[in-house]
Amino acid sequence: MQWRAGIASRALVVDLGRNRSVPVPLGLQADDYHSVSSCVLAFRLHEYGAAMSESWWRKTLYLTGGALLAAAAYLLYELLSIRKEQQLDSKDAIILHQFSRPKNGVPSLSPFCLKMETYLRMVDLPLQNYFDGSLSPQGKMPWIEYNHECVSGTEFIIDFLEEKLGVSLNKSLSGPEQAVARAITKMVEEHLYWTIGYCQWVDNAEQTQKFLDVPGPLSEVLKWTLGQVNGGLVKREMFCHGIGRFSRDELYTLMERDMRTLATLLGDKKYIMGSKVTSVDATVFGHLAQAMWTLPGSKPEQLIKGELINLAMYCERIRRRFWPEWFVDADDLFSDGDRESESSFETPTNLQDLSLISHTDTVENSSSHTHSPDSDRSGRSLSDSDIELDTSDTEKKLEE
Repeated sequence: MQWRAGIASRALVVDLGRNRSVPVPLGLQADDYHSVSSCVLAFRLHEYGAAMSESWWRKTLYLTGGALLAAAAYLLYELLSIRKEQQLDSKDAIILHQFSRPKNGVPSLSPFCLKMETYLRMVDLPLQNYFDGSLSPQGKMPWIEYNHECVSGTEFIIDFLEEKLGVSLNKSLSGPEQAVARAITKMVEEHLYWTIGYCQWVDNAEQTQKFLDVPGPLSEVLKWTLGQVNGGLVKREMFCHGIGRFSRDELYTLMERDMRTLATLLGDKKYIMGSKVTSVDATVFGHLAQAMWTLPGSKPEQLIKGELINLAMYCERIRRRFWPEWFVDADDLFSDGDRESESSFETPTNLQDLSLISHTDTVENSSSHTHSPDSDRSGRSLSDSDIELDTSDTEKKLEE
């Protein structure tokens, strides 16, 4: 029989072997302990220990077991919910890894993921989306796999595809025009990106969290956790970049200047560099779409749907041409102060989560979805006549 030493008081026994105090069990008989002095006693381990620790250990086991079961259930749910329809042979297949689709109908909350998929649609290359959440070997998102080659970083992905497949959106640009396009790209990706990210994950974090599509029994907890983690990462990276050392008002001032610069560069043109779409349009659209459709009531949304309405028309033009399955309400083209009630408008629909997409097969169908004409304070219209689809390239392909 095993015994343990302890220090006794009226209601407690301090277990010297475990360095903790526990209540004296009721019904402890004289032969269950042996008093060494007035306050030091020895007690039977098999009875006292069981009585003292049974309740605590039971609760601990229940809590631990419940947490493990919940985690296992979530992981199992995640594994079973990874949808991979239309599996492709790895040969000559462009597999695009990106973050999962959000709940608000926008293809991605990541400007770079939206940029990359839009670019692939612009060059009319079939792609297969993988929303498995896996990062590239460099820890980047998005990234592609092509014939067992992994490429990350949107700029390097575009270079890779141009070299491997001979596709290019910038062939019509002169040398100086290509330099201007690159300068615009860097302004958007290295400056505007941070202020938009601040609006999403810091200033409007609660709203952005609601857009996350996280399935499973712990979805709300995980969405809150992801929002907090992303917000912390954004603030830390902004501080290291340098732009995060400015105040909130200063950040919004910088963001507004960038957006006004883009509006001035665009002017009345159809696309940033003229009448034809180029790779810089994929970049600009990927970032402005966040201000247009993921930040309701925010300063960037008020700018793009109000005073800088040509940027809203530009985003809507690209959305209709290259994302025919992505519908938005007519009211979403205006800020709260400019919205007017409409009797009919497009209804949101779910985007294809995993799909084999060829733009040629869908671009002509996009003209069938129309909005009612609306006017804004600048006198410009958002009717279909002002967002006319550029189908000349497609018609030339069909004639050939």
